[in-house]
Amino acid sequence: MVFLARPLKCTSSCLSLARIAGFGFALTCRNLSLKMKARVKTDRLISSSSSSPPSNKHKKLKQSTADVVMKDEVLEMKNVKESSIELEGMTFHQLRTMSRNYGIPAKGSKHDLLLALKGFMDNEKDGSQNNVPDGSFEDQQNKRRKKPTLGNGATIDVAAETVITEQKLSFQAKEVSDTKPSRAQKKGTKTVKQDEGSGAVTSVSGNQSEPWTMLAHKKPEPGWIPYNPRTMRPPPLADGIKSVKLISWNVNGLRALLKLEGFSALQLAKRENFDVLCLQETKLQEKDVEDIKRCLIEGYDNSFWTCSVSKLGYSGTAIISRIKPVSVRYGLGIQDHDSEGRLVTVEFDTFYLLNGYVPNSGDGLKRLSYRVTEWDLSLANYMKELEKSKPVILTGDLNCAHQEIDIYNPAGNRRSAGFTIEERQSFETNFLSKGYVDTFRRQHPGVVGYTYWGYRHNGRVTNKGWRLDYFLASESLADKVHDSYILPDVLGSDHCPIGLILKL
Repeated sequence: MVFLARPLKCTSSCLSLARIAGFGFALTCRNLSLKMKARVKTDRLISSSSSSPPSNKHKKLKQSTADVVMKDEVLEMKNVKESSIELEGMTFHQLRTMSRNYGIPAKGSKHDLLLALKGFMDNEKDGSQNNVPDGSFEDQQNKRRKKPTLGNGATIDVAAETVITEQKLSFQAKEVSDTKPSRAQKKGTKTVKQDEGSGAVTSVSGNQSEPWTMLAHKKPEPGWIPYNPRTMRPPPLADGIKSVKLISWNVNGLRALLKLEGFSALQLAKRENFDVLCLQETKLQEKDVEDIKRCLIEGYDNSFWTCSVSKLGYSGTAIISRIKPVSVRYGLGIQDHDSEGRLVTVEFDTFYLLNGYVPNSGDGLKRLSYRVTEWDLSLANYMKELEKSKPVILTGDLNCAHQEIDIYNPAGNRRSAGFTIEERQSFETNFLSKGYVDTFRRQHPGVVGYTYWGYRHNGRVTNKGWRLDYFLASESLADKVHDSYILPDVLGSDHCPIGLILKL
């Protein structure tokens, strides 16, 4: 891939690239802030009954509100955060009134209300992730309840022992208004829902445009944190240190990606400045390759493509490089495995690079036996043979979430392709136990980072995903890895790219 974003004298599949412009990354609204001021207005609290005489309940609510107004007509959240003693000194009725003003259902004891308010204020204070139970769209037994909302869309439920937070955040750079959102604005918001009583955790940050910073997992273990490339990537290598930068991406159809409005391969290449790009699931036919190759960005003159011949427009892998390799191989050298275009190997001076798209076990696990008893074993043997002369790096969509930390809902996917015990044991036996290192997991042992999100349930918005894409490296190369990382902000596919920086 690394394609020019300008008209070229190519066929129609190539000419469509001229329309590509702009970044293909998730727009991040870094200036979005939740300036939630607690404007205590009794007329708003009883506006729903303005057409009829106020009830005794509303009179009591109005009186409780007046008690809070005595402290300050406009009590800003900022002032309350500075003095938790002031908050604890309020009466039960005052706390309940304040909770309602912030969209917090006023349920439970005084302790519950204090807990909810403090949790809400802490979240507003530092914009960090709060651990909150989160339900799954896959769970058909979810209980749905209406939740009161403020103009900024924030709502909080108070359970007996936990604070359950739900935020609806608009992807706008402007400040969030104090007023109620219009019907059109509500349609443009994104909601993170939760299940009462479930163990699922979704940590909601102040910037919903970066959902990967949310800790989303059904059964997280203590100490797990979400992957955030802005804070977890090491500083660049010093000048003079030789290195190579590899990027791998399952594009889920290369031609569709290139036609996608807002995606620019040129901008991606400029931002990442990679040396080698590995693509999986290109879905190209052999007749398409020459047109694509003529559109490569200047400097990436070495590209190697393999396509499925048994099923056209299916699978397919490619390696595009500005470093000329010593040699190139296609497939495993076994006819039964090489008709789907799933593997390209390039040899560089100091290592072999394999770009693979491992077969999915499929619906009903109909290819599970082939996957774990034939393909994985053959690939492992091929890698060990190469390793006799040089270290090996295997990258690509390996179609396996190895551990429970690598998938949002492990319990619900025990018999799903990519997380069966057979696939996970095969991954361990054929690769990790034979000396290949999962570079991301070694660098980030307790970090939840996904590389695939299904379209069906809009999993990317809630960060309910899988880690299926890897850089596995020979043990002799593991200490030379400067950074193994994920690029979750790059859109255009149901997978995101991953990267590896290797010191030479």
